[in-house]
Amino acid sequence: MRRYIPVLLVALLAACASPPVADGDFYTVRRGDTLIALGRAFGYSHHELATWNRLSDEDEIHVGQVLRVKPPPAARTRPAESAAVRKAPDRKPAAAEPKKEAPPPAPSSAEAERLNWMWPAQGKLSATTDRNQKGIDISGTTGQPVWAAEAGKVTYAGRGIRGYGNMIIVKHSRTLLSVYAHNKSIMVKEGQTVNRGQQIAEMGDTDSRTVKLYFEIRSNGKPINPVPLLPKPRS
Repeated sequence: MRRYIPVLLVALLAACASPPVADGDFYTVRRGDTLIALGRAFGYSHHELATWNRLSDEDEIHVGQVLRVKPPPAARTRPAESAAVRKAPDRKPAAAEPKKEAPPPAPSSAEAERLNWMWPAQGKLSATTDRNQKGIDISGTTGQPVWAAEAGKVTYAGRGIRGYGNMIIVKHSRTLLSVYAHNKSIMVKEGQTVNRGQQIAEMGDTDSRTVKLYFEIRSNGKPINPVPLLPKPRS
């Protein structure tokens, strides 16, 4: 995804009418918000937002939820245990070391390899030109069907992330999701369960110079190469 992304991501609700505005260090989630989009808006990665808010699943936030969107304050020095310690001229309290946050899980294709993926559209496969994107472009014609590459639940359907046009995100497990961008039209709704091979959109060129489908598979919020997971094209 373009950097994004502010999962991604999915990033993963319908587009908001105005940019997000924080109340100090915090922000109340509105419809259309995603961690990817919020990270962009406030200048941090969606992994950082997930860590600060102790989110076990980066792809699920809900309307009305209050999120920290700025780094938490540095650890404070513990107060002296007694007046004698405070007055000692030759002893100074050691500076408290900031607690190191656990890094987000690394992407893995092991779980993805166990699913039965299919090509999300017919067309010519071409490499993406954006170095920040890790998916594939499938060129085609306006209006041709876009299919769910595997069964799952639609967690985002809208146009809330700049650069992706009409986009759909389908969640397949706790760690796996797939992304479908630049669609002409969207044929599913958030929260809807879709089957493998079900049409979810029509191919288009929203936020793109050419008609194509941009497709990603993400593990733990990070893209993995989808080509080895897809059936070999017929010769």
